[in-house]
Amino acid sequence: MARYTNKNNKCSRGRQNPSSRKKSRSCTDFSRNYSLYIRRVLKEVDPQKSISSCTLDIMNTVINNIFERILMQAYNLMCYRNRCTLTHEDIQKAMYMLFPGKRARYAVTFGSEAVQRYVHSKNNAPA
Repeated sequence: MARYTNKNNKCSRGRQNPSSRKKSRSCTDFSRNYSLYIRRVLKEVDPQKSISSCTLDIMNTVINNIFERILMQAYNLMCYRNRCTLTHEDIQKAMYMLFPGKRARYAVTFGSEAVQRYVHSKNNAPA
């Protein structure tokens, strides 16, 4: 059974494309706070350094912006392929489309390693 795209900007199973989708206020105002993680990484790299709250806010904004770009590009790829499930391949292709050469390869490699470590730790965790 072949999938199709509707003429009114919807994906094959009724989901709207991002360009035609209305953004609700709660969706646009939501952003994660990575301040704790940024500080932890900074302390691992150089324990004597600190970071100001203004710089921390800027870093947080940058991370949220990059995350949103990756998510939207992956969503566009998912709709382009007429799928309703976001896969790791969509995210990897979005990374290659958004970031230049080596940066994309490093991001995909480190992301894959992080997922493997997470899955391995879940499988070996005592129940």
